[in-house]
Amino acid sequence: MVFNGFTNEDFDVFAVDGLDERMTAIKATIRPKLEELGEHFSAYLAEKTNEEMYYHVAKHARRKVNPPADTWVAFANSKRGYKKLPHFQIGLFGTHVFVWFAVIYESPVKEELGKTFKAEIDDIYNKIPGSFHWSVDHTKPETLQHNNTSKEDLDKMFDRLTNVKKAELLCGVCLSPDDKTVQSGQAFIKKVEETFTTLLPLYETAQKIYLQEA
Repeated sequence: MVFNGFTNEDFDVFAVDGLDERMTAIKATIRPKLEELGEHFSAYLAEKTNEEMYYHVAKHARRKVNPPADTWVAFANSKRGYKKLPHFQIGLFGTHVFVWFAVIYESPVKEELGKTFKAEIDDIYNKIPGSFHWSVDHTKPETLQHNNTSKEDLDKMFDRLTNVKKAELLCGVCLSPDDKTVQSGQAFIKKVEETFTTLLPLYETAQKIYLQEA
């Protein structure tokens, strides 16, 4: 593992104007690091989940005009893709690094998962660390820190996951570019491993429902 952390150069990529220009910068600067993280954490998550895990680095192939505001590597138990599956992500916006457990809009189990999480809300609310964040849209950098999230807020997120067609739910950590953990390869690897371990119960619940519904 040769990952050396993220630098200001990586975050500056998202200030590059133009789709082609920004994609060139992403491919040269960030993508090699995402590949390194993919190799490491697909093996790490396979051990943790007892499933074969595959990594998928974002290609942004559907973009024709607007340059991407973020980029990432996702981990799921399918070689064909991850968007319909409960999965994990590591990625960057220009403002921060994110490390997520994610169920996004293409997932077929959102309705049932929202109901299950709602039934387990006390346990989830008490076990998620206060420094973690929640998101309801993976395309936007805005998040809500768990410390500032009430149980009623969480209940609304779970309701939304059940009832809104395009709803999403993500939970994990957000780290600023000047965080020493982000800048150090070994420290970042350790932080992500700890984060994924904390998020594993959410993934296991979602994956159990996915296997029942499939």
